[in-house]
Amino acid sequence: MLDVVTRKLLDPPLDFIGRQIARTGISANALTLMALLLVPLVLIALASHLYFWALGLILANRVLDGLDGAVARRNGVTDFGGYFDVVGDFIFFGAVVLGFALADPDRNALAAAFLLFSFMGTEASLLAYAALAEKRHYRTESHGKKSVYVLGGLVEASETLGIYVLACLIPDWFVWIAVAFGVLCWMTIGARTVVAWYTLADNGGPPPE
Repeated sequence: MLDVVTRKLLDPPLDFIGRQIARTGISANALTLMALLLVPLVLIALASHLYFWALGLILANRVLDGLDGAVARRNGVTDFGGYFDVVGDFIFFGAVVLGFALADPDRNALAAAFLLFSFMGTEASLLAYAALAEKRHYRTESHGKKSVYVLGGLVEASETLGIYVLACLIPDWFVWIAVAFGVLCWMTIGARTVVAWYTLADNGGPPPE
């Protein structure tokens, strides 16, 4: 829901930095790999209850994720780059939840499992729609120039990052945060399914921008 707003705020500085990085010859895929290499460190920090270190690593991962897109827009978006970016994002988002489960398995594991279960639904609703939107030649840049069609929802990357920050700041509340966010994920799945029902029907058309 907030991704469109945050992109308008963050894209200009990210694009400026991305232009400087592109001049050095560092590729977007290299930045995606750097972001992915932070994932084991996030897991170690969370499992060790080093929540402020984990928060720093989480934010660093998201900055690198923003910069890889900025470099790709400068050098040209590629199909493999889009694939690598999406896979890296999903690995990261799942890893943070796993990290909180490892931090306190007795208390957090069930809530973490519910949140990961909910993530499976939101990711499936996003990617299934993207595949069919490509088949129908739907196009949108509401979330920036992407390799796949991004159908918005109540919870997106910005909201997910927000609850990770909150959980790192008040880790004792992780169970409540995870359950509440999982419910919002299912509301997103429902809303996307309604959009798919209307736009992918035989006489349907692309969703509004």
